[in-house]
Amino acid sequence: MSRLTHLDEKGAAHMVDVSAKQVSVREAAAEGRIRMSREAADAIRNQAAAKGDVLAVARIAGIMAAKKTADLIPLCHPLPLSGVIVDLQVTEDAVLVNASARTTHMTGVEMEAMTAASVALLTVYDMVKSIDRGMTIEAVRLVSKSGGRSGDWKR
Repeated sequence: MSRLTHLDEKGAAHMVDVSAKQVSVREAAAEGRIRMSREAADAIRNQAAAKGDVLAVARIAGIMAAKKTADLIPLCHPLPLSGVIVDLQVTEDAVLVNASARTTHMTGVEMEAMTAASVALLTVYDMVKSIDRGMTIEAVRLVSKSGGRSGDWKR
């Protein structure tokens, strides 16, 4: 079994020292969805939700969340993000999110992409919960990552 990088030799959690790693362009993409009633999906699609433009607010929330990932995940490194994209699409009974993050740094941006996707979905929930409290956030996952010593990975 490989050693867990966030545990020291005594088993205590610590922040990994990445200073010896090479700076490179690193990108990651994540996805997820929130299932909902057709009524809620229609309200989002028709911009008829009481709180306003759900997709626009969720997009901004996802971008802001990516920038705050190190404040939310205890052992994450703060990263200078060079780009974050959050794309949302309404289907018949769901909102799908695709989020990507990019940096030129010594560590990857997987957590930033997944945080962006998660918070965008939570924002959708918050904005239409008055229509459907039974919505389900699901399948938030890493889709791909590139850069760094471990190279490229695709689901």
